[in-house]
Amino acid sequence: MRKVSIITVCFNSAATLENTILSIESQDYPNIEYIVVDGASMDGTLAIIEKHKTRINKFISEKDNGMYFAINKGISLATGDIIGLLHSDDFYVRNDVISRVVKRFEESGADAVYGDLQYVKRNDPKEIVRNWIAKPYESNMFLFGWMPPHPTFFVKKECIENYGNYNTSLHFAADYELMLRLVHKHGIKVSYLHELLVRMRIGGISNTPFTNRIRVNLEERRCWKINNLKPYFFTSFLKPIRKVGQFFIERDIKL
Repeated sequence: MRKVSIITVCFNSAATLENTILSIESQDYPNIEYIVVDGASMDGTLAIIEKHKTRINKFISEKDNGMYFAINKGISLATGDIIGLLHSDDFYVRNDVISRVVKRFEESGADAVYGDLQYVKRNDPKEIVRNWIAKPYESNMFLFGWMPPHPTFFVKKECIENYGNYNTSLHFAADYELMLRLVHKHGIKVSYLHELLVRMRIGGISNTPFTNRIRVNLEERRCWKINNLKPYFFTSFLKPIRKVGQFFIERDIKL
């Protein structure tokens, strides 16, 4: 049975972390390694982690240089065949998400599996803000502004070992760069699970105000240069346009 390592990075996340942990604890898949990397929180985060310590396999709490450094720490601790990330603002929508993801890996022979994501209000996770229907991957879709929802992206650890960790020189777009590198540049095999897997509370790095969104966009352009790839002149414009369309997708998407 494949082992799945789920990594949660957090910092001063007392308001939402327990919901994240509970969504892991509720999973019916029996072979999950759960890793929590905390950035030396000063609120009630550590008390929540202590409360659930019997379900957390590995835990670090120390100052770091940001989220992507913390993710790489978690990956270095992971012993699973498959790596997934679930940040402290996010939670799985059902107790069989990991089971379904592993089944898709086995059926498809893919190197990575991704699904759909729903953005919800921070203080009311039942209130849907927008839907991200990822769609099946086709060659060169990144050139047209496409990317899979990062919180739903599960990848074999061997792919990260072969092609590298998250690029910590990037402050906003290391998730985009990793998926661009693995999927578009190196052509790992991906499979789309057309189901809602994760709900994300708005307010994180990927949901920043307009001024920061410009910084994210500029960094995403840099991701192509880092990998010696050449996007179309319109690639960077299509990506935010795709997000606008998510507000108009039917609210009730497939569970």
